[in-house]
Amino acid sequence: MRVLVSGGGTGGHIFPAVSIANAIKKALPDTEFLFIGAIGRMEMEKVPAEGYRIIGLPVQGFIRPLYNPKNIKVLLNLYKSIRKAKKIIGEFKPDIAVGVGGYASAAALKAANSLGVPYVLQEQNGFAGVTNQKLAKNARKICVAYPNMERFFPADRIVMTGNPVRQSLLECKASIEEAREALGLDLKMPTIFVTGGSLGARSVNESIAAGLEKLDEAGVQVLWQTGKADGDKWKNLIAEKGIKHVLPTVFVTDMAKAYRAADIVISRSGAGAVNEICLIGKASILVPLPTAAEDHQTANARALSTKDAAVLIPDKEARNILVDEAIKLVSDKARIASMEEKAKSMGRFGAADTIAQIVINEAGKK
Repeated sequence: MRVLVSGGGTGGHIFPAVSIANAIKKALPDTEFLFIGAIGRMEMEKVPAEGYRIIGLPVQGFIRPLYNPKNIKVLLNLYKSIRKAKKIIGEFKPDIAVGVGGYASAAALKAANSLGVPYVLQEQNGFAGVTNQKLAKNARKICVAYPNMERFFPADRIVMTGNPVRQSLLECKASIEEAREALGLDLKMPTIFVTGGSLGARSVNESIAAGLEKLDEAGVQVLWQTGKADGDKWKNLIAEKGIKHVLPTVFVTDMAKAYRAADIVISRSGAGAVNEICLIGKASILVPLPTAAEDHQTANARALSTKDAAVLIPDKEARNILVDEAIKLVSDKARIASMEEKAKSMGRFGAADTIAQIVINEAGKK
């Protein structure tokens, strides 16, 4: 079998795509894969690091408002991308395509459809992305993680599967001490892992930066994934202040050990992050991105916070209270244990394997 996988832009798209490919490969080891991504986006680095071949398209997102003159170039690049995708698909001859959202997915799956290649969509969020909404009409199946997705997709093609996560997160056997040692952390100190996602989160970063002295005084250590945007800025700030137990890093390569090393996690509440937190059972403080479509990140976070499986802090309040709440929570072992248990009870396991079987079945129909 030959499978084309398209999408990307953020880790929330890339890691599910890789997880689905891995699950298909586990079921059918001889399967050939080709990923299609967007030139200059992070999938062009992350996918090859996972052992898969990827080709980039010159595609990009539309600029708001839509009447912006720069969108003429965006349209031209979309046209070029669809033409290039048709050539790639004509040479690779996939039996089926899988789209996970993102700019590249639109061009790749439009090209696939025009060439008679069936495709399956995977939507991570409770509010469907524009790309997947537009592609849904011709999809064989649409794999979702939230109920009531009939608002966006044809009801007869929706399958509730949950969101795939990186298998490495579930397979990590390292002890807390081993994980901390591997990451250069103190073995005994209360530990917080801060992650704003692969691209960082400005308000979360600014909140941590404003509370560096408080964290230091409280004897709390922090593994801080800053993202690329201002990584040097935060690193220099820590050096200037002489903070010893806050370790900044632009990108965490081994997320499994980062989660394992932490007593609590501070994160945005995108679907991928929330799913990971539930599946591995971590106590967390969630700071929803306020500009997410229909405020779906707040809904994601509230689903946990109403069951005391997480703490929800609105973005506008983060700078004032995030560090104080984190210090309070990381020292409360009983509450951490309770939150871990409740979070894990909300996880949906086996999503990647379920989606892989759907892909295999639809390819077989062709």
